Amino acid sequence: MRVALFTETFLPKVDGIVTRLKHTVDHLQRLGEQVLVFSPDGGLTEYKGAKIYGVSGFPLPLYPELKLALPRPSIALAVQRFKPDIIHIVNPAVLGLSGLLCSKFYNIPLVASYHTHLPEYLQHYGLGMLEGVLWELLKAAHNQAALNLCTSTAMVKALSSRGIERTDLWQRGVDTEMFQPSLASREMRSRLSQGNPDAPLLLYVGRLSAEKEIDRIKPVLAAIPNARLALVGDGPYRQALEKHFADTPTHFVGYLQGKELGAAFASADAFVFPSRTETLGLVLLEAMAAGCPVVAARSGGIPDIVEDGVNGYLFDPADERGAIAATQRLLANADEREALRRHARQEAEKWSWAAATQQLKGYYKDVIASHSPATQSLH
Repeated sequence: MRVALFTETFLPKVDGIVTRLKHTVDHLQRLGEQVLVFSPDGGLTEYKGAKIYGVSGFPLPLYPELKLALPRPSIALAVQRFKPDIIHIVNPAVLGLSGLLCSKFYNIPLVASYHTHLPEYLQHYGLGMLEGVLWELLKAAHNQAALNLCTSTAMVKALSSRGIERTDLWQRGVDTEMFQPSLASREMRSRLSQGNPDAPLLLYVGRLSAEKEIDRIKPVLAAIPNARLALVGDGPYRQALEKHFADTPTHFVGYLQGKELGAAFASADAFVFPSRTETLGLVLLEAMAAGCPVVAARSGGIPDIVEDGVNGYLFDPADERGAIAATQRLLANADEREALRRHARQEAEKWSWAAATQQLKGYYKDVIASHSPATQSLH
């Protein structure tokens, strides 16, 4: 099977979408499939045996880490040469339109997937009035696809309620070898807490951007005596957050990867995740695989992963004291915290990337089998 994958974000960017796509490309190639990735140019030409077709772009004004790569005729020529059996567009926005057009022109089966809850993001950038327009644009793009995959049951319902058709669930996945409780270390605790390894250690990992609502962790930190906060990651909101947390024991760690990231998760006392716009929250599953107890908003795709009181704590996102109460409860009871760690790891072990990719391959086969051939087909 030959898969042309169009994505608005890929390596070297670091986020949950790229993590999923990295593992998907890797496992598809291991299964003997051939993948060609179309993405904004990041300087890479290959990943795990898959060729990368980098398209030059320009930074998004409100989010410089994201590049907008515009459709161009050379993309259609690359698709023609590759002769894909299926086209998969990830978060179709700008570059994804090239995949959509190629699907139409060459009569290639089309799958789309939804990973970023963009309409919900708009209010965090002062653009809430455009939410209805964006939903209409998303509906127009996604309804061209034979199948629209979502990463949580909440997103399947959200898209279906907005008139997006043929939705289904693409199951979660996590690297349980990279993220495991045995990576916990006093050295990492000391690094994250800036030399205070015995203090309660709160952790956030992810993009430092407005829609993640990281500023809401500040009252939680203030309510825990002697607590320290480590923010792992980077993004457009870092400068504003540095000002917001300036009078607190907060360490801006920057990016961590591989075993270092696994050790950060495993070494913390609580992973605090206040975001209310998550389609899934893949980083939560990574925390759980590392045995780090999770305190997260009961919103979006998060309840698909976190079972309140069993493998983490959920709080009402509308309750300003909800996160404080949940974190205090977590830190107050060592036995309960250890039970949460154990159950979190057990939940993560159910979800391998190999299984998620096998499921995706099954979806591809079904879409290809039901597709009617036409004269413009490349095969």
